[in-house]
Amino acid sequence: MDISKRFSMPAVIAMRREIIRADGNEVFFAGTLNENGIVTSVTAASRGTEDAVPVNFTEAGKCGVLIHNHPSGLLKPSEADLGVASDASGNGQGFYIINNEVTDVYAVMEPVKPKTICRLDSAAARTYLADGGPLSKLSEAFEERPVQIDLLEKIVDSFNRNAIGVFEAGTGVGKSYAYLIPAMLWADRNQERVVISTGTINLQQQLIEKDIPAAERITGKKIKAVLVKGRQNYVCLRRLEDASKDRDMFSEDTEILDQIADWAKNTPTGSSSDLPFVPPGNIWTRINSESDACMGMRCPYHEKCFVMRVRKEAAGANLLVVNHHLLFADIESRMNGVGYDDAAVLPPYRRVIFDEAHGIESAATSFFSGNLTRFRLLKQLGMLYRQRHGAAAGYIFTLQILSSGADHTNDIISGVNDIKECITNLELASADLLGQEAAMRLYDATVRGFGPVISLLSSLGEKIAAVAGHVREIMEDISDDDKDIPQYWETKAILRRLDESVVLCKNFSAWDEKRDIVFWIQRLRLSPALAKGSENPVYIQFTQTPLDIAPLMNTGIFEPMESVVCTSATLSIGRNFGFWMRRVGISFVEKERLLTGEFPSPFPYKTHLLFAVPSDAPFPENPDYQQYIENAIVSLIKAANGRTLILFTSYESLKNACNTARAFLQGTGINVLKQGDDDRFRLLDEFKNDTSSVLFATDSFWQGIDVPGDSLSQVIIVKLPFGVPNDPVFAARSDAVQKRGGSPFMELSLPEAVIKFRQGFGRLIRRSDDRGAVIVLDRRIIEKQYGKLFLDSIPDTIRVYVSLSEIADKVAGFLDRPQMESAD
Repeated sequence: MDISKRFSMPAVIAMRREIIRADGNEVFFAGTLNENGIVTSVTAASRGTEDAVPVNFTEAGKCGVLIHNHPSGLLKPSEADLGVASDASGNGQGFYIINNEVTDVYAVMEPVKPKTICRLDSAAARTYLADGGPLSKLSEAFEERPVQIDLLEKIVDSFNRNAIGVFEAGTGVGKSYAYLIPAMLWADRNQERVVISTGTINLQQQLIEKDIPAAERITGKKIKAVLVKGRQNYVCLRRLEDASKDRDMFSEDTEILDQIADWAKNTPTGSSSDLPFVPPGNIWTRINSESDACMGMRCPYHEKCFVMRVRKEAAGANLLVVNHHLLFADIESRMNGVGYDDAAVLPPYRRVIFDEAHGIESAATSFFSGNLTRFRLLKQLGMLYRQRHGAAAGYIFTLQILSSGADHTNDIISGVNDIKECITNLELASADLLGQEAAMRLYDATVRGFGPVISLLSSLGEKIAAVAGHVREIMEDISDDDKDIPQYWETKAILRRLDESVVLCKNFSAWDEKRDIVFWIQRLRLSPALAKGSENPVYIQFTQTPLDIAPLMNTGIFEPMESVVCTSATLSIGRNFGFWMRRVGISFVEKERLLTGEFPSPFPYKTHLLFAVPSDAPFPENPDYQQYIENAIVSLIKAANGRTLILFTSYESLKNACNTARAFLQGTGINVLKQGDDDRFRLLDEFKNDTSSVLFATDSFWQGIDVPGDSLSQVIIVKLPFGVPNDPVFAARSDAVQKRGGSPFMELSLPEAVIKFRQGFGRLIRRSDDRGAVIVLDRRIIEKQYGKLFLDSIPDTIRVYVSLSEIADKVAGFLDRPQMESAD
């Protein structure tokens, strides 16, 4: 074969030289291909004898073609050659044999030619958002945002350079267009799929329904974008029919089941979000789609399957919009063996954009955690076997009839009863251990007290494994022809969950060998709606949580992806991204591959936001602090005539303050709302629509809520949001920092508090014409040295540090509203 059709002359010369240096023995080369399939450069990776050479797998993994010489001049591949060539083909690599003079070549395996990448023109991309560009012609209210264009150019650079981009974009920058336009241009020109991962349903809907269609009009490109949800969000028509036949499982909820069945006949999506009501969890988990319960092609509803429909759409899409949890589910499948070139939970992709990236550590921690509760376990066992109205029911009876093997029903019934007794004893022992504590971590200082709990968990795991084993023995003796029944596939899903419970029980027992996992228990209570009919609504949850998700994130996302863009309004602390990047694994990324940037909000904080701290407030550790904040909140609410979001770090403090406010504000026309009194979304809607309302809230309301306009004119931050020191995961991470000689306060507590504080601060100004006040009742932000880090992490504003009464006057004047009579 003409050698010039395979190799460039510099590559030929390099190989001849290395073969001479090896005294004519075999040499293994790793070759780099250009877009035409020509080997343009080689690396001599290993040297051997006249008959053999070892493969350098490190270099082999990086190259496009594996090459070695046969000193004899006979280019026929050996059995060993064919084996290596087969392995190389799985990676799209070629395998060549050459003679010592490099005048002849035998291509055992053809390589996959490198894809030609069409880089984006940054100057051309910026014109889409610039004055005189397409957006300016489509929007009457257009105003060029230089900071938005700067962000777009950085994101273009991230795509072009296969970089990891970390970009903080303040409220109002317009980051959606800044990343959508490069993503759409890239997907269109290179036929590569881009995944956009967000933290909230609201943003996903906004992207699909508003921002992506608008970006298509701006770019003139028609892009196929699909919103992909986890399969648990979709109703399974087969499971719905099965549940409708097994109505004794839903004796109190048959009306809701019937409503879902009527809806399922006409819904175009099958998504729970399209239901006109929120279905109870115990019903939805019985009828939603599940991978283990899926019958695939055997299913009578396969052609109508909502999940299959979405997957077909996603397979042909340029843009996929997902949430962080679903992306991590996909990454987990790929890390567990699927790889990155085939479909897993999602179709294959190599480029990711994280919007609301500040939440990915929390989302990953949640996803990769596992837990066990009495209710969850008994629900699974109840589907296998249960007693209702004196009659036995469950899947095992149907499966046993179909099985040709021994009868295991009595073993299973006995085993289920043993498990119920064991978990009752386990909860009693755990409650005794907790005492008055809400949660407790298993570690060196508590292991002695945990002894009975660990012993019972070990026993529980063995009993669950025994029941699962009996069920499997029944299923193994069922013929293929009889496996089409729903009970068989439902039981497969149950066994997977039981197996997960067994693993968790074993892990607790082996905690000392798993120091990279936090093991902890906590006392919880069912919500009032779920507690109805329950003899004991208090229960214990057993949880395992990764101590550090950074290595996993780096291995699963940042290393294998071509480019990853992370953007949020709150990623830095004092203009430094170090803390966040360490927490999520970006600190492992090579410096030359990392791009960062700050893109401040264009909103007029200097004139539109009053930031105040009362100088007469006691410190939070003072016994009078709660009484002070209760009176202060009432005074400030009156100063603003309602329209206030009050953010707490303690629900107990929230409840007491809310009760005081309701007493003092009675008859004023101000509607006092409290987190926990209603569904989060309904509560937020009422707050938005009732401009005389105030909302007392904690944790989840510090971020992800958007209330522009007159409904929100004041945010009160009761305390700086430091983490609870006795939170098991926080405590374990603090210990890890201390063990390596660091400062848990400076490296963990303070950075986490600053980021959360910034999120709370950001609830107020959501549009350029918004105007209002942020009041921090915790004067440590002024008096303590670390307070400067909080202040340096927010925009410049009107700032005052005076008495509470003066602040109330200033708030009333700033908002240009007559002040109501203050609380005594």
